[in-house]
Parts: sequence; structure tokens; C-alpha cells
Amino acid sequence: MSLAAKVAVVTGGASGIGAATAIALAEAGAKVIIGDLQAEAGRATADAVGGEFVLADVCRAADAEALMNAAMDRYGGLDLLINNAGVVLAKSALDTSEEEWDRVLAVNLKGPWLCARAAVPHMVRRGGGAIVNVASNAGLVGFPNAAAYCASKGGLAHLTKAMALDFAPFKVRVNAVCPGHTRTPMADSFVASQADPAAFLDDFVRQQHPLGRMAEPKEIALCIQFLAGDDASFVTGAVLAADGGFTAR
Repeated sequence: MSLAAKVAVVTGGASGIGAATAIALAEAGAKVIIGDLQAEAGRATADAVGGEFVLADVCRAADAEALMNAAMDRYGGLDLLINNAGVVLAKSALDTSEEEWDRVLAVNLKGPWLCARAAVPHMVRRGGGAIVNVASNAGLVGFPNAAAYCASKGGLAHLTKAMALDFAPFKVRVNAVCPGHTRTPMADSFVASQADPAAFLDDFVRQQHPLGRMAEPKEIALCIQFLAGDDASFVTGAVLAADGGFTAR
């Protein structure tokens, strides 16, 4: 798949799925802008793909605008937005504080909306574009001790469908990928927060995922690359479960 002459913004691109996606897009020919709050890792990924790093908090409208403007300033346009920035919280609905709830919803749901709102006018000037939101299988089914996370990712899955309808007249496609458990630093921290991490890995990851393992970041990145590229030119409003069969049960 060629993404030559395409300009992409990847939020949360410093590590994990975001970094793997930045690499995959760059290998396909895209010019990549990485937005993240992890400055050192973000710059390292940007250097690796020959792109640019922008320190950005996706919860802030001004930062979202600055991120898209960076693509315009450096590359003269914007074609692709990958909304990957996210946080996880391993707490039940009763144990979650108001501040924790607000933070998870702000990063995982408000952020993609702010970034899409900032990106679409630039895409329209290019004749169209594509947005891929990184949701989760926790946005398709419920999980215990993950109330805010499930709410945010379920909201993102439905926001994807709503934005697909809103932006279709402008030739901007919007889709989502819902990964299962993927080998990333965020996932590692979630596992470590469990009462018995080894038992959690064996039960949740190996036994409940029919493929019997967790995903590698590149596997999810390639799904994102497909939805961002012209091979998916008639795909919009789709919510793709890339979860090893977890939600097929």
C-alpha cells in the first residue's frame, strides 16, 4: 500500500501502537507528525521516521490546532489523522474519583473530537482525507474494574460512526480499530496494576483471546494503515475489532 504524498498526524505516537503506526505509515511513504506529551520518546520516534514531533495535550483545543497547523507548516497539507492518544484506569465505577473519570474521558474521547475538529478543515482543502480512531475491545463489551475506560472507548466507537456521517459530504472517511490486549507500555502498566498479574495474563490474555496470545503493536498498526489508505476508499463508519477473536464469543 502506497501512502506517498500523504501527510499524517499521529497522536500518542511516542510509543506502543502509536509509534508502530507512525513507522508503518512512514514506510508506506507518508510524511508523519507525531503529537505526544512524552517529549523524549516522541522526538526519538519522529527522528526514526524522518518526521516532526509536537508537544501536545489532546485535551486542549489550542494544542490540537497547533498539531494540525504543524502539518500545514512543514508539509503544506494534512490527509490523515490517527487518534491514538489514550490512558487506562483499572478501577471500578465505585472506586473511580471524579477527577480520574474526567481525565480518562478527556483524553480518550474529548481528545479525538478536538483533533478531528481541528483536522477536517485542512483535509477539506486537500479534497478529502481519513481519520482512524484507536478505540478498544473494551468499547465493544464491558470489563470489570475499567468503568471510565470502557465508557470512553465505547463513546469513541460511537463518535466514529457519528463523525463518519458528518464528514462524508466532505470526502473525509472516519473509522475505528478496537484492539484486544496489545503488548504496549500502557498495557504492561494495566497488567501490573492487577492483584495477580500472572493469573490475569493467563486468564484474560491467553485463555479469553481465542488466538491465545496478545497482539504486537505492528499488527494493530497495519489495520490502521489499511483504514487510512486508499484501499479502504469505500469504508467509513466501520469499527474493526482487531482482538484475536475476543468479542467473537
